[in-house]
Amino acid sequence: MGEVPAIGLDDIAAEIRRRPPRAAGCRVIAVDGPSGSGKTEFAGRLGVRLAAPVVHMDDLYPGWHGLAEGVHRLVGWLLGPLAAGEPAGYRRYDWTRGQYAEWREVPPSLEIIIEGVGSGAVSCAPYLSFLVWVEAPADVRFARGIARDGPTYEPQWNRWAEQEDEMFASEHTRERADVIVDGSSGLPGGGVPRPR
Repeated sequence: MGEVPAIGLDDIAAEIRRRPPRAAGCRVIAVDGPSGSGKTEFAGRLGVRLAAPVVHMDDLYPGWHGLAEGVHRLVGWLLGPLAAGEPAGYRRYDWTRGQYAEWREVPPSLEIIIEGVGSGAVSCAPYLSFLVWVEAPADVRFARGIARDGPTYEPQWNRWAEQEDEMFASEHTRERADVIVDGSSGLPGGGVPRPR
């Protein structure tokens, strides 16, 4: 069996637009995968293609131990209300102060992209029209994370990685993805996505 041919970002955007909305009239796209894999950049590029807002899970997690709680808040604050046709949004977590800050409304849109670890969790699945998994080798991801956050955050990075491993193993997020993207080049979405 040969290798599946690569598809580009425009192909992914076109496939998303063919999918039915599952959160009232909105197609919710999750961009999940381990930290440092290139999710933020991919989601930004996809957001431009779709003219869709991007919500970052980093704004929902309540600190370094809060992966599961961030997912819970995503469903309760944003996805559930959106699907019910009610005002949706989230409280932004202030990492410096260690507490939630202002409420941010997410206006209704034809597509909304949720980017970050846990955005493709099983509890989110009923609302999702499309799930993207972005991956890169562990050494690349670690180097990116430390370059972004600084070496003093290495213990937190390791603690976070344990939560990721546990979630991905129990929820089989990669196996449920509609598209798998190789983010190792640092430029995900440039013709490297591969369907599962």
